[in-house]
Amino acid sequence: MRPPRPGPRSALFSVVAVTVTTGSLLIAPHPAGADPKPPVREGSALSSGAARTPASVTRRALTAPVADLADTAGSSRGYPREQILAPDPENPADKSLKLGLTPYHAIAPKLNALQRLGDRVSVEIAGRSAGGHRLYLVTVTAPESARQARAQARMRELIESAPRSAARSPEIRKTYKAPVFFNNNIHGNEWEGTDASLQLIERLAKATDAGTKDLLAHSRLYFNITANPDGRIAGTRANAAGFDMNRDFVTASQPEVRAMRRIQIDKQPAVMLDLHGYVNGTLIEPTTPPHGENYEYDLFLKNTYANALRMESAVNGLGHTPAKDGVEPVQIPFRDSAEGWDDWPPIFTPQYAAFHGTVAAHTVEIPLQVNNAAYESLPVGELRRRSAINVDVAGAALRATLDFVREKRTSLIADQIEVFRRGAEAAAQVPVSEKTVPGVPGIGPEDVYTTEFPRAYVVPAGGGQRSATAAARLVDHLLANDVRVTRATRAFRLDGRSYAKGSYLVDMRQPKRGMANVLLADGRDISDKVSVMYDISGWSLGRLWGATVVAADRGRPSAVPARPVTSAARVGHVAPRGDLRLRLDSPQEIAALNSLLADGVSVRRAADGSALVPSSARRRAEVLARSYDVVFEAAKGLKGLKGTPLRPVRVAAAVTAGELFALREMGFDVVPVSTAILNAGFDWSRADVLFVSSGLSYGALNPSARTALTGFLAGHGLVGRGAAGAALASATGRLQATAVQGNGDANGVVRVVNSGGAVTGGAPDHSFVYAPVWFTGLGDGVTVEQTYGTGNPLVSGHWRPSEDGSGGPAAAAGRPSVISGPNAVLFGTEPLFRAHPKGELPQVGRALLTVWR
Repeated sequence: MRPPRPGPRSALFSVVAVTVTTGSLLIAPHPAGADPKPPVREGSALSSGAARTPASVTRRALTAPVADLADTAGSSRGYPREQILAPDPENPADKSLKLGLTPYHAIAPKLNALQRLGDRVSVEIAGRSAGGHRLYLVTVTAPESARQARAQARMRELIESAPRSAARSPEIRKTYKAPVFFNNNIHGNEWEGTDASLQLIERLAKATDAGTKDLLAHSRLYFNITANPDGRIAGTRANAAGFDMNRDFVTASQPEVRAMRRIQIDKQPAVMLDLHGYVNGTLIEPTTPPHGENYEYDLFLKNTYANALRMESAVNGLGHTPAKDGVEPVQIPFRDSAEGWDDWPPIFTPQYAAFHGTVAAHTVEIPLQVNNAAYESLPVGELRRRSAINVDVAGAALRATLDFVREKRTSLIADQIEVFRRGAEAAAQVPVSEKTVPGVPGIGPEDVYTTEFPRAYVVPAGGGQRSATAAARLVDHLLANDVRVTRATRAFRLDGRSYAKGSYLVDMRQPKRGMANVLLADGRDISDKVSVMYDISGWSLGRLWGATVVAADRGRPSAVPARPVTSAARVGHVAPRGDLRLRLDSPQEIAALNSLLADGVSVRRAADGSALVPSSARRRAEVLARSYDVVFEAAKGLKGLKGTPLRPVRVAAAVTAGELFALREMGFDVVPVSTAILNAGFDWSRADVLFVSSGLSYGALNPSARTALTGFLAGHGLVGRGAAGAALASATGRLQATAVQGNGDANGVVRVVNSGGAVTGGAPDHSFVYAPVWFTGLGDGVTVEQTYGTGNPLVSGHWRPSEDGSGGPAAAAGRPSVISGPNAVLFGTEPLFRAHPKGELPQVGRALLTVWR
């Protein structure tokens, strides 16, 4: 669910917008609209369920494989691809049951039955969830021989890799099957898309009418039955790891997201729907400004708006009314709202899909709320009435989309080809206007977002071991997102700069240039473009992942002696003799260190924050170098060689789900805590350090909990993040400083200046903020580890002053963003945000190691 923040887009639609919004609050007999509050900020504490998540879930999420679902021109498989699925144990606690919907354990038997209905339905396992549940991908299409399937694969490859030839191909126009992707239940407690899809699959499997036969002869329909089985079972928005996966597509930290990414790359859908809930009336994308500047928005808007009208007609045509059912008419944000429901960040499924050639992509929010408070408070009969209507609404949206695809197949494929052609030929983007996108009313200058693509990006080699691990991780991430990367076989010059052999090159003349640019570019400061954003506004991997990335605006990348790569070159290495040094500049290096400490290796911390490993641990270091792809350098000549002893750190953490995941990714032993857990009596012998960012209030602790906490901190370390961490440090007297909160809606990539000490030494010169904090009034013994950049520190994102003029980026400029004192470190930035800014994670790792003495 993405609750709207409606406002009149134009005079033509202002009355409609106000009427819909007001009506959603006046429904009889039971209010069924969306929660009118804005979405929950990322600073929210762990839910009780997420707090009980074992470390094994994080390990599974990090390592769970994803199936290769690609059909290649050399493949020998046709359709259908049937298999008998082993049933899951019956689970009477599945939250779907109360709503009269399909519980997860009933899906496998249902899919077995659907496959038996004929020769149109295939089932594949796309992967497993963080909780270990199977992810089912169903394909519905007319039967294909192996030869026909190879022909489809060859045409799909031609569309992406040789779009100019594809545009001229009569075979593609006549016989290529339009790929369509229906994604269901990515938010686990937004259930009904799954049931609507199962009903539609059954209908398509049995239908004998000419329209269905024509549709399946010219389309492949892909259904991700439930993208979040963990949440479906538990009745939670997040998966078992506590992640909102509709925020994870830039990072792909979760296996479910990696599976969806693989589906979109391998199947290359031209059209997709992502079924959500609950907004009354049903809300159907396209969205309000700002619009993603890196994809071909003219083609996206043209098709997404046209299909939105189809779905609107179908949903309203069901005959549900406010008076009879409590169901309001459909809303299309682009038409009906001014801002607050944007498609700027590539973290949402439909926006991410656009970078893989999807030209009609929709979030669809079905109308009647059945989750959260409604699930607990409403009678079962009312919940089932609502869920049945929601299934009908989702089904109408699905069926309307199929009609749209059947009618517009040729033009949809032509537009997908044009997306790839523009990338491959470095063609200019087309700004939207009523002339360039005819048939879409109300286009104004507020909708025009384009960007200038560089000629290439270079990830240089030869920058020392400090960035080698980060560069390899970044390159592998680009490749996983289907960005084409080459590696120089000789030294070269490009755009006036020299680069060493082994440097990586991203030539921006490639079909998915938008994907490359959205990941690597700095992004844009859009603070003056809109007054409010729905979610994050900046995410540059080039700035946040710790690798050096250089944009080249001129030159001939094609002339660089280079070879395509399918994976980054391994950098793991151990110096052949003497004591070793492990720089702690990446999450992998922190994880390798924690593994050494867990094995009882005597490791010491150097003055610059790196780890000194004795030569006696060389064999163990060799194993870790291979496992984590990290470098153990020779420690010879390092100042402060004796160092300070390091010990394993057990972390008591009052944090968000993303922070818990990041801590465990770095190999820390973490036990979640909260105000309630401490008030119930917590055994502090289980922890060495306390990390607080959310969910722990000193003022809300009972006397015995306060006494126990104060006693613990008297001899142990504290790391805090944001206002909650700073408040606890102040209340317990750990650091003398005043935390100043910036605009709570601010977020983005910011310039920072690092002191080079044990906490921020080696850290990138950019960081991420989300409701930023800075520090004033520093007392004796407080050290500034990092400051915000001078001038306007915001590089990309959305950060305005508050209404009274305070809290803006100018107020933060030059102010301390990270401070430390004896056994305490406070962060005003978000170095662990959603486990995303990989180059920032080690700052927290170093802080935890530093305060535990």
